[in-house]
Amino acid sequence: MKNVVLLGSTGSIGTSTVKVAEDLPDQIRLIGLAAGNNLELLLEQTRRHKPAVVSINDPAKAKELQNTLGTSCEVFCGNEGLLKLATLPAADIVLIAIVGTAGLQPALAAIRAGKDIAIASKEILVMAGEIVMSEARKYGVRVLAVDSEHSAIFQCLDGKPTNSVRKLWLTASGGPFRDKALWPKEKFSEITVERALKHPSWVMGRKVTLDSATLFNKGLEMIEARWLFDIEMARVGVVVHPQSIVHSMVEFVDGSLIAQLSTPDMCLPIQYALTYPDRAASERVQTNFPKIGTLTFEEPDVERFPAIALARKAGETGGTLPAVLNAANEIAVEAFVNRKINFPQITETVRRTMDAHQVVSHPTLEQILEADSWARRTAAI
Repeated sequence: MKNVVLLGSTGSIGTSTVKVAEDLPDQIRLIGLAAGNNLELLLEQTRRHKPAVVSINDPAKAKELQNTLGTSCEVFCGNEGLLKLATLPAADIVLIAIVGTAGLQPALAAIRAGKDIAIASKEILVMAGEIVMSEARKYGVRVLAVDSEHSAIFQCLDGKPTNSVRKLWLTASGGPFRDKALWPKEKFSEITVERALKHPSWVMGRKVTLDSATLFNKGLEMIEARWLFDIEMARVGVVVHPQSIVHSMVEFVDGSLIAQLSTPDMCLPIQYALTYPDRAASERVQTNFPKIGTLTFEEPDVERFPAIALARKAGETGGTLPAVLNAANEIAVEAFVNRKINFPQITETVRRTMDAHQVVSHPTLEQILEADSWARRTAAI
């Protein structure tokens, strides 16, 4: 039985994690749940799974929740609540599914408390991959991937050393604007928020879905892979695969490629992270190759989607630049959602902010957080 703390229980990854726990009641126990501000869903999850501790961002909602639950469950709030849950003595693993940068401090706290962590929030490794992985080695804990692409690479590597790898290949659906005939670059300024949120393959949260439309999601994943698998950016590549059946591939030095395939369903990588090194039986994911019929691959269109090139630059430069890329993108996406900027201006905002930044090499956590704050202010101008 794995005792699991779930940070971000009411989001897309969080609700999928709850499904996995319900599929495997004899193997996974949710002992701590943290949510943003969805009080109703957190209450429902708490009543169903009976965790010892829960947390919600808003102090007023935390008080309401405590009054409703009485003494059956301890309730915390805000950042203090996240840190409390991340360091619960009874936890075996902490799954971090908080959108954006808010998961960084809880991730480090969990590692320093000797907990394995499962990361669905790629921003953690994009911002502070060097620090997080160094701390994980220091405290002897595992950092497990929840992103489907990184879970696939982890499974394909199967413990092989990085010197046996020629290249890691992250697959990308290409997003809703992949078709150049339908969506030439000249039409990008006409793209609405509603249209950008219609992903062709995956059901995800708003931020990740919009990042998939610009391909910033794939760029962030490249940097995440660089740290997770201790491999330089030059050996991390992207190939567009519209069917989203091949979740990623490893090309070895002898020319062999090993891929992980399945029908798209986030429950599969979540389950693998939580049950690792075992594989638990599940009927949730079914893959029918005759029905799928064809798998196709193509080069990413970096002229229409320059996000991949910006991310590669950030990853190769290192230091504080990936944190700047990430923060500027968060601000730009929010501005697009609020209809303050158009779709192409998301990428231009990130480029402008990166160009204005003075990079600090091998930064401390404080310097990373300072760069993050600076980038947010600069991107908002």
